[in-house]
Amino acid sequence: MGMWSIGAGALGAAALALVLANTDIFLSKSEEATLEYLENIDLKTLEKDPRTFKAKELWEKNGAVIMAVRRPGCFLCREEAADLSSLKPKLDKLGIPLYAVVKEQVGTEVKDFQPYFKGEIFLDAQKKFYGPQRRKLLFMGFMRLGVWCNFFRAWSGGFSGNLKGEGVILGGVFVVGPGKQGILLEHREKEFGDKVNPLSILEAAKKVKPRSLASENK
Repeated sequence: MGMWSIGAGALGAAALALVLANTDIFLSKSEEATLEYLENIDLKTLEKDPRTFKAKELWEKNGAVIMAVRRPGCFLCREEAADLSSLKPKLDKLGIPLYAVVKEQVGTEVKDFQPYFKGEIFLDAQKKFYGPQRRKLLFMGFMRLGVWCNFFRAWSGGFSGNLKGEGVILGGVFVVGPGKQGILLEHREKEFGDKVNPLSILEAAKKVKPRSLASENK
């Protein structure tokens, strides 16, 4: 009876852990970014002689769609990058550029990511685009049913990747209007593979105002 009790208790604890892992109780809480916060982020180009500039340059004239990549080698991130890239012809018609930021440069990871992402990529060494409140998902993420569904979706789509680089700080996607129009969409990844809805990106992009109109609303 003692061994059976221990076994039943262990199974019960495991079941409870599984249930709790699939709720949002223990997920890191996000904090919405402000335009002022994003504007002052320092970014670097990935050239041999990198240039440091303020992030507001990305959207100041025409607005922008920006992906904060969790990890370039992750096959889930590559899947989302490909989804966003599929929107580029429509974004081009709207005159809105597509960009990405990464936290680090590890070997050829960014170079290997570029076939999936059809926009310029910059380095956010201070990981500011992943804030103001950085959110992390550790091993509990692998107990979430949604994560495994995302794995299966990406695998089925033919995406592959590796385990190189930091991958627990969660990413997101932003749509920012020109000038002071502000943040039109802010998607925060809540679990691995929680990608943004492409239709939401297009809806937000269509709200981007020409610079002259955006400036009038300062």
